[in-house]
Amino acid sequence: MSEQSRRPTGDRRNVRVRLTFPEHLITEPVLARMMRRFDVEPNIRRAKVEETVGWIVCELAGAADAVEAAIVWLREQGVEVDRLGDVVEG
Repeated sequence: MSEQSRRPTGDRRNVRVRLTFPEHLITEPVLARMMRRFDVEPNIRRAKVEETVGWIVCELAGAADAVEAAIVWLREQGVEVDRLGDVVEG
């Protein structure tokens, strides 16, 4: 099966977000889990990680429903998600 055929169909979306990770999630592979679970690709633009908090500004790209589900999941994991803007791609 090709990579193209495994991807969800429908509208593609890029969502710019700032993700803030609490101390207990800094060393966890949260983005890797999100990528595998939702087939959403993060494009990291800026990041800063300290001992007690970390943040990432990135674009989440994927099928519109997968991106929205990934954002909900990130919040459920304890990541603060601030939307910076959406761009719908055709």
